[in-house]
Amino acid sequence: MTPHIRKFALTAHITSSVGLLGAIAGFLALAVAGLCSQTPEMVRAAYLAMELTAWFVVLPLAFVSLLIGIVQSLGTPWGLFRYYWIVAKLLVTVLAIAVLLLQMRLIGDMADVAAGTVLTRADFWEARLSLVVHAGGGLLALLVPMVLSVYKPQGRTRYGRRKREEQQLLSQP
Repeated sequence: MTPHIRKFALTAHITSSVGLLGAIAGFLALAVAGLCSQTPEMVRAAYLAMELTAWFVVLPLAFVSLLIGIVQSLGTPWGLFRYYWIVAKLLVTVLAIAVLLLQMRLIGDMADVAAGTVLTRADFWEARLSLVVHAGGGLLALLVPMVLSVYKPQGRTRYGRRKREEQQLLSQP
């Protein structure tokens, strides 16, 4: 990648990742409001907003962040599989997206229930609590790649060590 494209990709990756972090924080706030609110209108609004937020903000940002992160790593000397911290970021992100995809049905079901009936505090308690727990877990899961990106712990993968040795051999006169 040229320096300009690399900076553009980095900016897009940071923007989508930070946007995803904020979207999940907002989703968590809605989930807590849906779980704890005493007002039926607030509960209804929370679950309807959660569905829209999940489909049109969280899910797209998650995929954009993953895609740009992969493209960026492949286009830089860091590589995708050369360092453990990058592999860990990839695995955490893919796992978080998988959990999100599994939760999308529950989010839609809760929005459908909220649209059609008035929920009491006891209705669907486990499902509502699950949305809070998963949103909180998603928020924590996103902090792991962020910390790894900042600290970049040492440690090359076996592939990374082999690639470095090959480059050193090629650069010797």
